Amino acid sequence: QVQLVESGGGLVQPGGSLRLSCAFSASIFSFNNMGWYRQAPGEMRDLVASIAWGGGTQYADSVKGRFTMTRDTEKNTLDLQMNSLKPEDTAVYYCDLDTPRRHYWGQGTQVTVSA
Repeated sequence: QVQLVESGGGLVQPGGSLRLSCAFSASIFSFNNMGWYRQAPGEMRDLVASIAWGGGTQYADSVKGRFTMTRDTEKNTLDLQMNSLKPEDTAVYYCDLDTPRRHYWGQGTQVTVSA
């Protein structure tokens, strides 16, 4: 069992920045994919960024050039640096881990971009 705990959400003005962090309760030795998703009210949960085992990082078109995802294997964290935030980035952001055994989600962290 692995627990995912997100942190770093909050209220920010348009154009501002936030850094989200996802902490894994155990070391991850193999996985299919890990990443960040977001869900706005009344919308589907959408991919923001993900990395596949042995592969590179992919980003949703809407966040390319503004968001950067980084994985720290020593700290067992997966961070999402979000710059130039827009009101349409407002959503609950979820950390995701897909392993050969099962799929894990964090509890989510709210990001609100508003003046």
